[in-house]
Amino acid sequence: MSNEILKHHLLSAGPLLDEEGNISEAGYAFKLIKKYDRNKIAAPKLRIKEWDYYYLGNQEVGIALTVADNSYMTLVGASIFDFKKKTHHTKNIIKLLTRKRVLMPSSSARGDIIYNDKNFSFTFKHENNKRHLVVEMKNFLDDKMLRADLYLEETLDDSMVIVTPFKKPKYFYYNQKINLLKVNGYAKVGETTYDFNKDAYGVLDWGRGVWTYRNTWYWASLSGEYEGKKLGFNLGYGFGDTSKASENTFFYDGKAYKLDDVKFDIPIAKNGKDDFLKPWTFRSKNKDIDLIFEPLFNRANATNALVIKSIQDQVFGTFKGTITIEGKKIYFENLIGFAEKVTNWW
Repeated sequence: MSNEILKHHLLSAGPLLDEEGNISEAGYAFKLIKKYDRNKIAAPKLRIKEWDYYYLGNQEVGIALTVADNSYMTLVGASIFDFKKKTHHTKNIIKLLTRKRVLMPSSSARGDIIYNDKNFSFTFKHENNKRHLVVEMKNFLDDKMLRADLYLEETLDDSMVIVTPFKKPKYFYYNQKINLLKVNGYAKVGETTYDFNKDAYGVLDWGRGVWTYRNTWYWASLSGEYEGKKLGFNLGYGFGDTSKASENTFFYDGKAYKLDDVKFDIPIAKNGKDDFLKPWTFRSKNKDIDLIFEPLFNRANATNALVIKSIQDQVFGTFKGTITIEGKKIYFENLIGFAEKVTNWW
């Protein structure tokens, strides 16, 4: 992150990539106004990464669902969270050399994802101006099947959209985060039901791009209600050239507000490593962001398979503090969200 306050560049409508496969411009928008076309990518096709990741939850339960096509391998994943009991369980299924087994839509606004196998079925559809997620995964927890049937409705016209280049030519990340998706439905693990019909909101992380081999990112997300107002945020940094825009955005009372820099201060343990379960702080140089994060648990995951390696620490907990917009401090507390540090070699 630059030491200077960012000079945000607002994206214009049009193709994401030019005829030579370079991004047409870097910057941000509040809508998905750049047209993504996988066929225009000029970088090596095995470097293409495409995913749809949903996190949905309330103050009691949560669920995360992923479908990703990383060119040389696909991944489906599901996580269930019980915040009262402070328990969680995740299952990921990776399949190698599955080119064209799953086709990822070129827009978040249309196109469906249907990926079936003998051990799972993931369907993300658009139906009647809502998103309909239907998932089954065998042997999710011991011999128990996971079933989920969830409807999501957008409550905002605005979202976080950013085009981030890498230093390597023709490498880029095109990302949209749709916060404050209103959730209705349920998930079941065996005979245990997780109810998402009460005050549940979520986020879609829609990502398309060409990534370099090793990257570290920091990301935090929140969607919920406080004192009768819908509020949420997307905070993050760590990879690519962010000189044209940050991804930091605050959503409050029906509007999106652009934020500048942010720093995640993760406590350091005596052994010199990150102590993810101690309170974190989030600060910006201009003091627009002033948050404390109290962890509940860490959904840690490490993968090391030949050239693919990933170290993920996705920590769930409660946020409190202020975000300042247009000179007004907005205070909130005890809202559950997550913050993560991820390093990938992929």
